[in-house]
Formats: sequence, structure tokens, C-alpha cells
Amino acid sequence: MEEFLKNLLYQYKDLAYIIIFLWCILEGELALVLAGIFAHQGHVNLGLVVFIAGLGGFVGDQIYFYIGRYNKRYIQKKLKTQRRKFAVAHLLLQRFGWPIIFIQRYMYGFRTIIPMSIGITRYSAKKFAIINLLSAWVWAAITILLAWYFGEKIWQMVAWAETNWYYAAIIIIMFLSFLLFGFKQMEKAILKNKRKKL
Repeated sequence: MEEFLKNLLYQYKDLAYIIIFLWCILEGELALVLAGIFAHQGHVNLGLVVFIAGLGGFVGDQIYFYIGRYNKRYIQKKLKTQRRKFAVAHLLLQRFGWPIIFIQRYMYGFRTIIPMSIGITRYSAKKFAIINLLSAWVWAAITILLAWYFGEKIWQMVAWAETNWYYAAIIIIMFLSFLLFGFKQMEKAILKNKRKKL
């Protein structure tokens, strides 16, 4: 899907804003990186693409929030396969409150779970929307601005990865494994801490 959207973005540069908006609804840090590179190359306006990408991220999380609030059948299905993550998300919200909404889009594996689990609770939909919107714009701004500033270096890294794909694959696998391990340990620690209190 991401490869398709990437090709679409380059083929239809005139529709770049629409493609980036839709891509950010589906998640996609890659969309933000490409948006930053596009802005670096002058294909899109930097401020406008940050605004639009942030709106896309906001809409995506709002959808997940309202799935949690109004689609119990879907949630019950999700709970069967991701019960542990829902439990961790609920505990994180109890412990940290609104800041967890702000940072959830940076938490690998929890991007869709946290908005849905908040939707299940009686948490204010208005408050969630305000925090979510600010968070989405910060997320878009940080990632796009970094990609815009380091545009040429990113292309050099991509070119290196294409010619040295085996090294690039090892680095990516190691990074993702480290990230996954870190979040798994966090999950265990949160659930263990909860059991001690019971």
C-alpha cells in the first residue's frame, strides 16, 4: 500500500496534498518524510503540507476513537486478538491522563489501539479531539521539517540503501527488533506493576 501511494505521489504531483492527507489518515510516517522532501524540492508549500498532513493524522485517530465509542462488535473482535495491548493502553491512560493522547502516535503498536481504548471509556470526545489535533500538527511539523531540512541527505541515504540493500536490511531489522523489544518490555512492566497493586 505504501509503495503504491509513494508511486502515486510522484506520478500525480498536482494531487500531492490530497494524497498526503489520505495517506496520513492511514498512518504513515513515510508520507511525512516524502512530504518534507517534496517541500525541499519545491513541489509543495512547507506550511500548507504540515497543516494538511496534521489534519490527516487527526482524522485517522478520530475515526479510531469513534470506532471505540460506537462499534462494540469491532472492538470485541479486536479484544480477542489484542487484549494485552488494550489492557496496557487503558492502564497508560489511567496513569498518565491526557499526555498519553498527545504521544500515542509515536508509540509503535499502539497508534490505533489507544484512540479505540479511549473511545470505549467515558473520556470527553471534545477534549480528545482538541489534544489529538494539536498532537497531529506537532507530529506532522517535527517529521516534515526534519525531512525538509535534511532532504538531500535523505536522498543520499536512500541511494546508499538501494546499492547496499543487504546492510540497509540488517540495520532496519535491528532497529525494528530493538523498538519492538522495548515496547514489549514496557507492556510487561506496566502489567506487572498493575498485578502488584491488586
